[in-house]
Amino acid sequence: MNLTPWRRRRPARWPGRLLVLSALPVLTTGAPIPAQAGEVASRVKAAATVRVCIWPDYYGITYRHPRTQQLVGIDADLAVEFGRDLKVAVQTVDSSFATLVDDLRSDRCDVAMFAVGMLPQRMAQLRFSRPYLRSDIYAVTTRSNRAVRSWADIDQPGVQVAVQAGTFMEPVMAAALKQASLVSIKPPATRERELEAGRVDVFMTDYPYSRRLLDNADWAMLVSPPTPFHVLPYAYAVKPGDDAWLAAVDQFVARIQGDGRLLAAARRHGLEAIVVR
Repeated sequence: MNLTPWRRRRPARWPGRLLVLSALPVLTTGAPIPAQAGEVASRVKAAATVRVCIWPDYYGITYRHPRTQQLVGIDADLAVEFGRDLKVAVQTVDSSFATLVDDLRSDRCDVAMFAVGMLPQRMAQLRFSRPYLRSDIYAVTTRSNRAVRSWADIDQPGVQVAVQAGTFMEPVMAAALKQASLVSIKPPATRERELEAGRVDVFMTDYPYSRRLLDNADWAMLVSPPTPFHVLPYAYAVKPGDDAWLAAVDQFVARIQGDGRLLAAARRHGLEAIVVR
């Protein structure tokens, strides 16, 4: 590599189902959509529904449980809170990091609420709220893998390093790896299956997704960078051109940071360590 630690940002400190098209109770902290709203806010108010893009395979964030089909995670909870604040129902729209920009700009959804990394290329095409989470990059390998036992083992000749296509890890690792080979994983393939099958030696992920393996797979081993490597803030995203709607989303983030709802949701899903306070 040089998997040189990323130093420009201050390092982070480490240590129910969505209601769809149904009436939601009003919170006293809620902020009704203003009468002089922009295009998106006006549409949300008229339809009495906010359409929220999610990635349903994001453990801890917006994960659709394969058995119950319930969405669980911090943003599953906070999307419900957003609907309550706006006094509208919440309709989820399946999306992904690969299709996020097109989904927002083509009006498939009104807001993306699945811990969207604030990458420069995304910020050039979308608008973001203030950040509410931040995460570094981590590596996941198998306990039996002999090639990768530490962070220094990753960028070595012959090592196959997987990333999820469309995530911020893809361009970061493409630039960082000098000797190892980068493997971009696209659905229906998954990083876990490729790793278990031995077709890759390690995959790169963030703090929330790493919890999925540690919580559910006794064969998995987490490899942390020895010092902060590439800490990235996460926020909610909207399409450009509607400042009133962006302000409504940003004000929601400010409220949940101030009134404790963000921290409470993070604690429920084991993400307190990466909350932006």
